[in-house]
Amino acid sequence: MLQDNAERQIQQTAVQASGRMEALYEQVELLSSQVSTNINVQELLLKELDGYTTNFEERQYLMQVVDLFLAYTKGIESFELYLNDGDRILPLNHGNLYSVVDRKWIEKADENKGEMVFAGEDPWDENYYLAIKQVTLLERWFSPGGYLVARVKQDYLSVEDSQDQGEYIIVLDQESSLISSNFDGDHELILNESRENIIIDDEEYMLVSHHSEITGWETIFLTPVSTVTKDVSVLRTALMIAVGLGCVLFIVVTYPLSTMITRPIQKLTETMRDGSAGALKENPSIPSTIEIDELNATYNTMVGTMNHLIQVVYEKELHRSRAELKALQAQINPHFLFNTLEALYWDLLEKGEDELSEYVLDMADLFRYTISNSQKEDWVTLKEEITHVERYMRIMKIRFEDRLTWKVNMPKEFEIVEIPKLIIQPIVENAILHGIGNKVGVGSVEVNVRPEDWNGKGYLVIEVKDDGAGMEEGTLHEVTARLTDTDTNHSVTTKHGMALVNVNQRLRLSFPDDGQNGIKLESALGKGTCVFIRLPLNG
Repeated sequence: MLQDNAERQIQQTAVQASGRMEALYEQVELLSSQVSTNINVQELLLKELDGYTTNFEERQYLMQVVDLFLAYTKGIESFELYLNDGDRILPLNHGNLYSVVDRKWIEKADENKGEMVFAGEDPWDENYYLAIKQVTLLERWFSPGGYLVARVKQDYLSVEDSQDQGEYIIVLDQESSLISSNFDGDHELILNESRENIIIDDEEYMLVSHHSEITGWETIFLTPVSTVTKDVSVLRTALMIAVGLGCVLFIVVTYPLSTMITRPIQKLTETMRDGSAGALKENPSIPSTIEIDELNATYNTMVGTMNHLIQVVYEKELHRSRAELKALQAQINPHFLFNTLEALYWDLLEKGEDELSEYVLDMADLFRYTISNSQKEDWVTLKEEITHVERYMRIMKIRFEDRLTWKVNMPKEFEIVEIPKLIIQPIVENAILHGIGNKVGVGSVEVNVRPEDWNGKGYLVIEVKDDGAGMEEGTLHEVTARLTDTDTNHSVTTKHGMALVNVNQRLRLSFPDDGQNGIKLESALGKGTCVFIRLPLNG
C-alpha cells in the first residue's frame, strides 16, 4: 500500500518533470518558427529557389538577423540554414546537411512539414543536441524552401539533481536514446529492462515513467523501494503486539460466550434431527440471545407452516389420483370417435364413394395424430409432421376445391429429424384460413425445409409461404412484438398471432439454451405471408 501510494506521488512528479521538458522543447520550437518565418530568411530562400545565388554581403546580413533571435534564449547555441539540396547558407563556411544530420531525421522533417524534429546528439560535438525543421515558403503555398537546424546546449535539457534522496531521473527520446540523466550507472541496463521494478547494485528500485505526447520523450524516475517502505518495520511490530493481545482476549472470552450461544443451538439441532425421522415438532423456547430466540421462533413458525403444507399436498395428491382415474375413463371417447369414423369409411367404400372415404380416413388419422399417444413424449419425426400437414391440406381441399394448391419440398435426409409435435400444422392452417381464405382466386401454400449455418452452428429452417391476402404493417408489427415478448401471459388480438405465439413459446420451452430458435415473420398486404421456423439441428 505504501509502495502504491508512493508510486502515485512519484507519477505526479514525473508528469511535472516531463512538463518542464515540454516547456523547454516548445521554447526551442517557438524560436525556430520565428527564425524560419522571418521575412529576410523567406526572401533569401525564395531567391535561391528561383535560381538567384546570394552573395556574401546578403548572407552576412542574414546571419546578423538570425543571431538576434539567440538573445532570447540561453539554450540554443546557433542556427544553421540549408537549402533543399543540402548546401549550407548559414554559417558562412561551406557545409552539407547530410554530413550533420542523419538522413532519417531529414525525411522525418519532410513528413512533419514545418514542425520541429529532435534529432538527438550532435555527431560532431557530444555537448549539443540537434533539432531540425523544414522551412516552408509562405508566398509559395508553403512549399519546401530549405531546412533550419538548431544546435541546443546539452545543459539546457539537464534534469534536476535528486541523488540526495537516492532518486535517479532519466530522459529518453523517441528512439530510446539518452537525452539527460543524473544516473551514473550503466544506462544499457535500464534501457533493456521492462518498465517494472529493477535491481541496481543489489538494491531494488521502483520504476515510474511518463510519456510525453508533445515531445515523444519518456521521463523515468528510479526510487529505492527501501526509502518508500522504511516505516514498515514499525507497523509490523505494532501489528504483532495487537495480534498477541487479541489472542489472549479471545481465549479468555470465547469459552463462556460460545457456551451461551451454542447450548440453545444444540438443542434446536436435536429437535430438527428428531423431526427428520418423523413428524416435525416445535422446539421449546430457551432464554438466550435475541438472535437465538429469533431463530427458535422462526423454526417453530416454519414447522407449523410445513405441517400445514404437508396436509395440503396430501389432499392435492388425493385429488390428482382421482383426476387421473377420470382421465383414464375419458380415453374411451377418442376410441369411440375412431371406431365411428372407421365404420363410416368402410360404408362409403362399399357404396363406391372412394374420394369421400379417403377424406374420412384422413380425418380419422388427423384426430388420431392430434389426440392419441398421450403417454409418449411430445416429439415426432419431421416426416410424420409433414405427413400430418399434407393430410390436413387434403381435407381443406374439400372446402376450397381448385382454389387451393400446395407444394412440399423436403430433402430426404431430414425426414428422421425429431421436432416438437404440431409446430408446422398450425402455421399451415393460418396460411390457408387467413391467407388463401381472404384472397379472391387461386392461392398456393408452399412448405420448404432447408439447412442453415449460423455462427458455426447448424440449424433447420422450415419455411411456410403463401400468396394470400398478407397483413397490414400495423398488424405485422403487433404480431412481431408478441413473438419477441417473453411474457406468456400477454394476449394477442389478431387471429394470425395466436397460433404463431403458441408455437413460438413451445419452441422456447423445447430449446431453452439456444437463443436463435423461434419464428420470424415476413408479410406484405396483397403479396402474402412467409413464416420461418428455425430449430437447432443436432449432429
